[in-house]
Amino acid sequence: MTFEELGLMPRLVEQLAEQGIVDPTPIQVQAIPHALKGEDVMGLAQTGTGKTAAFGLPIMNHLLKVGSKPAPKSVRGLILAPTRELAGQIKDTLLSYSQGTHIKLNLVVGGLAIKAQINRLARGTDLLIATPGRLIDLIDRQAVDLSLTQFLVLDEADQMLDLGFIHALRRIAPLLASDRQTMLFSATMPKHMNELADTYLKNPQRVAVSRPGEVADKITQEVHFVAGTAKTDFLIEKLGEHRDDAAIVFARTKHGSERLMKALLKSGFATDSVHGNKSQGQRQRAIDALRNGKIKVLVATDVAARGLDIPDVRFVYNYDLPNVPENYIHRIGRTARAGRDGRAIAFVAPDEMGELKDVEKVLKAEIPIASGRRWDLVPGVDTRKPKRQQPTGRGGPRRDNDNRGKKNFQNSRPGSKGGNKFSDGKSSSAVKPAYDAKPALEGRWHPNNDAPAMQSPQSKPRKPQSASPDVPQGDRNHHGRPSTKFSGKPKNRGGKPSGRPGQSKSKPNVGGNSKPRRPQI
Repeated sequence: MTFEELGLMPRLVEQLAEQGIVDPTPIQVQAIPHALKGEDVMGLAQTGTGKTAAFGLPIMNHLLKVGSKPAPKSVRGLILAPTRELAGQIKDTLLSYSQGTHIKLNLVVGGLAIKAQINRLARGTDLLIATPGRLIDLIDRQAVDLSLTQFLVLDEADQMLDLGFIHALRRIAPLLASDRQTMLFSATMPKHMNELADTYLKNPQRVAVSRPGEVADKITQEVHFVAGTAKTDFLIEKLGEHRDDAAIVFARTKHGSERLMKALLKSGFATDSVHGNKSQGQRQRAIDALRNGKIKVLVATDVAARGLDIPDVRFVYNYDLPNVPENYIHRIGRTARAGRDGRAIAFVAPDEMGELKDVEKVLKAEIPIASGRRWDLVPGVDTRKPKRQQPTGRGGPRRDNDNRGKKNFQNSRPGSKGGNKFSDGKSSSAVKPAYDAKPALEGRWHPNNDAPAMQSPQSKPRKPQSASPDVPQGDRNHHGRPSTKFSGKPKNRGGKPSGRPGQSKSKPNVGGNSKPRRPQI
């Protein structure tokens, strides 16, 4: 079947032919006829099978029939994507289809100047590709009007739910025209996806060219059981076997991917990184460098797991297995694009066996073992996740004893038998604190005190002045008090400090910018 037989306008068919796109893919064959009829579509297909054209071409076919320009700030069609990279890839693909037409495309994502985006939206937009966060910012600034939007596409909808964009979607959807067409596409279809479809789609036509969790047939998968400390050296060894081939290495964290990228640079590989700590310009330059062949290895987190269409990528390494098992399918989908062959290689440490089992559960098959042995079959190997210490207020680890301080308090009570640092050396751990016992409060009133009645406080008797053994009788004044005559040791008058302890008396106490006194002659 050809694109003309699917019902697309000759102008679009010619544009596709100029780019060498002649035969539609299976997902396009099933989705385009329903979309051209204005029906809601829910599509499931593997990555790299042409989902962008499956929803983009029908919308552009409708927009070509509209002869008027869009109103200022208005949007006729809206495509939401979870990441900036995916949104940029959709925009590039649709821009190539719309060359020579009057269709105006706009891209609004975070990390770019919002004022420039506001200026472009002010002139009206036929088809807007956006990430939910930046679109909410523009809505709050009243820079965009969605009341005339008749087409809504949710691409990679499963990741939008995982990233918490459902709240943004609940705010965006009511702003669109009530009589609209909605299409939802994804490579995986979790259970909660049906709830999303029931909420935003009306009697959708379900199309699927693969079962959930199925990967492309031309991707060869393998797993290596490697200790966590040996992963980097093993990766350098594997990359050295194909230095001329493009590869993407996926790590779990931003800091981990940056450290790995620096280690590969020291080993002589032309590489760059893409993760959340990089600006949008830095991300795009790294992706373009891989696409143009300036670098051969791209280290990335899951922000690059979707939407990257680089046909030359032959190898995908899972340096760390993803926390979300469905992301494994999206990661390895970066290879074997456009009908080419590809290899997906995974490294598994002992504490990643749980992630491996989750991935294999989604795939409904075990990944072939290339080296090593499954850690759960090796006796004596602990496959549990190491416990992370939760820091408290000052950054120190949380103590297991929640009653800290009570022991010293108990030992400091009158009548306590527990020892402290001033005790006779007996261990306080051997004495069980009796918190439930009634305290023996001597000389004080307490509602739980069973001691005899409290006596009135007695004033201390003053010592007779003549009985003071410290001052001789000859050194007393006429009032009977000790004499204040100099007795060989200067007294500290007025409460002033007599200098710092341990400081030499021959040197003055000079601090800050004060000047030392001149010695008087």
